[in-house]
Amino acid sequence: MTLTADHRGDLAFPDQRSAAQQTGCEQPVEFWPTSSIRSALETGDITVWQRIVVAIKRDPFGRTARQVEEVLADASPQGVSKALTEVLNRARKHLEANERTEAARHVRLLLDRSGLGEPEFASRIGVTMKDLANFLGGTVSPPASLMIRMRRLSDRFAKMRAQRAADED
Repeated sequence: MTLTADHRGDLAFPDQRSAAQQTGCEQPVEFWPTSSIRSALETGDITVWQRIVVAIKRDPFGRTARQVEEVLADASPQGVSKALTEVLNRARKHLEANERTEAARHVRLLLDRSGLGEPEFASRIGVTMKDLANFLGGTVSPPASLMIRMRRLSDRFAKMRAQRAADED
């Protein structure tokens, strides 16, 4: 029997096509129709499942993740269905933790730029010290309206400090 190269350049037997080949989905998973996602999950081809997992991890709230959710809604919670549900949950929690960390860095930047101490900054944006500590620690992300308020406060005090420095020169 002759071996042929599949779409990734790996060797495969011609009669053992991957689920992606069987469904005609050689393009990236993110462009597959939901029917192809469903077929891929039903075939048991681990290499295709891995491609789906990579797409979910890349964009946990994206199109592929939503398609997988739709397919899993009709599936019994066992085997690959259970595993993919766990992948979705973990990828989303990881993304949310990263976003909270990024928001915390931004709050710290605004606080430092303002030149105010934490108690004064918290008071001027209308939150408790505990709330500000949660924002700075990445435990909680501030609402968008509060981020705007922080930026405006930071801008105002940074401008005042720059003006004061210019006046002293």
